[in-house]
Amino acid sequence: MTGLRYVYAVCRPFGTPLQAQLTGVAGDPPRLVPHHDLVAVVSHVPEDDFAEEPLRAHLEDLDWLTAVARAHQGVIDALTTVTTPLPLRLGTVFRDDSGVRSMIEEREENFLRRLDRLEGRVEWGVKVFLEPQNEPEQASAPEPAAMSGRDYLRRRRQQTRSREDQWQRAETFATRLHGTLAEFAEDSRLHAPQNPTLSGARGRNVLNAAYLVPRAESEQFVEQVDRTKDDVPGLRVELTGPWAAYSFAGEENTGEEGS
Repeated sequence: MTGLRYVYAVCRPFGTPLQAQLTGVAGDPPRLVPHHDLVAVVSHVPEDDFAEEPLRAHLEDLDWLTAVARAHQGVIDALTTVTTPLPLRLGTVFRDDSGVRSMIEEREENFLRRLDRLEGRVEWGVKVFLEPQNEPEQASAPEPAAMSGRDYLRRRRQQTRSREDQWQRAETFATRLHGTLAEFAEDSRLHAPQNPTLSGARGRNVLNAAYLVPRAESEQFVEQVDRTKDDVPGLRVELTGPWAAYSFAGEENTGEEGS
């Protein structure tokens, strides 16, 4: 099959085959491009969609981008079950296998160093949300018609103080939880809070963090999170994973098309 080469990840050679029915971006099954002590996991994609200009246009199409991201993640998830992948940025494309091998050649030492660090480790995500009924932006109850100006101001001050107390409890809990989990994990990353309009998640995101954990210690990490879930009423703790270590891969490649 002809086409450009879409690269999902770089990893060390592995003997366990990927799922027989696994397909990647644009429906093409992933395959391996070996070079020295590394392999790139790639699939063919059509130039009409993934050459520089059409790719730039497609990145503005949320539906198209979502489908590509889902297929990309499916391949990474499959790799994570058989090896430790170093995920590359979404939309990393090269002209041919030679371009892929040249990329590995140029960055081989860097790839090997990062793979050594990530070997046998996975990423867990932990988010803390202030539930909607406790959010500062919640709609206020209708004011009594006969309320005086002084009573109105007093009530507003009480509401403001209550909201500030809720935020303080949420931030204190999130800070304490992150400190506990960061001590357990080998490394951690604090990400920007999620925008609820974009994520669709219920409530206001107080903590959005990733933790690098040895796979063999994942059960203990999950138990550590579970022990905190009911500590503060009105807060929701969400755990996701295990994932490939995206937050710790240090990938800076912009995915330029090779020649």
